[in-house]
Amino acid sequence: MIALAKDSGINLIDTAPAYGNSEKRLGKLLAGQRQDWLICTKVGEEFINGESSYNFSPEHTRSSVERSLQRLKTDFLDIVLIHSDGNDEEILHRHGTLDTLAALKKEGKIRAIGMSTKTVKGGLLAAAQSDVVMITWNLHHNAEIPVADYCHQHGKGVLIKKALASGHAAKNQRTDTNTFSDPVKQCFKMIFAHPGVSSAIVGTINLDHLRTNISAI
Repeated sequence: MIALAKDSGINLIDTAPAYGNSEKRLGKLLAGQRQDWLICTKVGEEFINGESSYNFSPEHTRSSVERSLQRLKTDFLDIVLIHSDGNDEEILHRHGTLDTLAALKKEGKIRAIGMSTKTVKGGLLAAAQSDVVMITWNLHHNAEIPVADYCHQHGKGVLIKKALASGHAAKNQRTDTNTFSDPVKQCFKMIFAHPGVSSAIVGTINLDHLRTNISAI
């Protein structure tokens, strides 16, 4: 799948400590081709024994980044996002997580920092204080478009998560004209028509899924 993505012009891989052993696996799979990829990972959420836990402290943030560097076998991370638990504003106001990421950026360990947000207010606040924001946008959820608008106006990056509604958008839907539409193509057309959108993060578990998404875009 990585070879197909690379040959098709895809160059961004999104991962996180909360995604099981994803970082370790990518560290092995991307050996010798680090220069071909933009790697986005996260801090704040851990997933152990089937349960999520959150720690946004400066100490945990720094140790998490250092651990990601080791797992991914790289000297720097292209993007590191705060993995929000839903309390976007509290995290940004109280925990110093973004300040720690900014310090790591100055040290050359990170190229861009930001937040994977869950609220409009949190997204706007994160966009004002960082380089990139990850927001939810799909055919069933468009509440966070104001964040994409703000980012476009201020030169900040926008990553779209759940672009295909965690796979649910792939189910064929019957239109008013009694013909079948392609919701995947509809969704891609919608989000990439926005001039502020940088990339859509789309999950896949096999080559056929990946080829279908590439064909749709």
